[in-house]
Amino acid sequence: MTDDERYMARCLQLARHGELTTAPNPMVGAVIVHDGRILGEGWHRKYGEAHAEVNAVRSVCPKDEALLCEATIYVSLEPCSHWGKTPPCAELLVEKGFRRVVVGTLDPNAKVAGRGIKRLREAGAEVVVGVLEAECRWLNRKFFMQHEHHRPWITLKWAESADGFIDRHRESREKDGEAVKFSTPWTQMLVHRLRATHEAILVGRRTWELDAPSLTTRLWPGKNPERVILSGKTAPKYESYQSILVEGGAKTLQSFIDADLWDEAYIERSDIVLGDGVKAPQIQTDPKGRPVHVNFA
Repeated sequence: MTDDERYMARCLQLARHGELTTAPNPMVGAVIVHDGRILGEGWHRKYGEAHAEVNAVRSVCPKDEALLCEATIYVSLEPCSHWGKTPPCAELLVEKGFRRVVVGTLDPNAKVAGRGIKRLREAGAEVVVGVLEAECRWLNRKFFMQHEHHRPWITLKWAESADGFIDRHRESREKDGEAVKFSTPWTQMLVHRLRATHEAILVGRRTWELDAPSLTTRLWPGKNPERVILSGKTAPKYESYQSILVEGGAKTLQSFIDADLWDEAYIERSDIVLGDGVKAPQIQTDPKGRPVHVNFA
């Protein structure tokens, strides 16, 4: 691993601290280095507040501020070049005189999209782009999906028995009204963490009426996702969301799979054997290489 890759990896570590607080803005980390010594670090802590570059500069000790014009700043996403809720970070880096700027990946936001890089180069800074680019893009995959493809990142999630069923047949459910409990306290907590990282959560009308799920993040810190109920009569208005977690029944989940409208899947597999019931959704070998995560309850 090169020095540039090592410091960019640190940017990614820092950026992840903002996972539950920065949306719809991206997670970003920044590291300032001079002659192999880290002078300052920062990350975007919360939507509407200072960006990673600003926090990194603020963290520099007063005695080291004179070194900024000789330092390199590493940032996992292209510095912004426009006024939004905060001033443009590219202008701050120009003002501080950074001689070298290393960027993980370009910002797909049309308001930036290379303009931050251009501003830095016009000011005379050496700018390197594309260090650990795949990792930087993956960290903010929901942000990139919205800006590049104009749709939400769609994550599928379900729990299933060891023999591939997600519940008993409806007739059995109607007798006692109880769904089979596949989750353990540990896997239930993981599900709530997953919910906390999505803006909306979608279930089908039948699941909503039969189970009345709360769909909250009560077992993990973070904002509850907005609830979207899929009805056969009304199409869900979800295009404004950056990410959606689909936790519906087998029919709803399979409809997303069949439409090839998904980006990631989480399957919770229990050691319970049902013998019969509602078959779990089927994901075939995916030629696109989309990740399918399997947790064992």
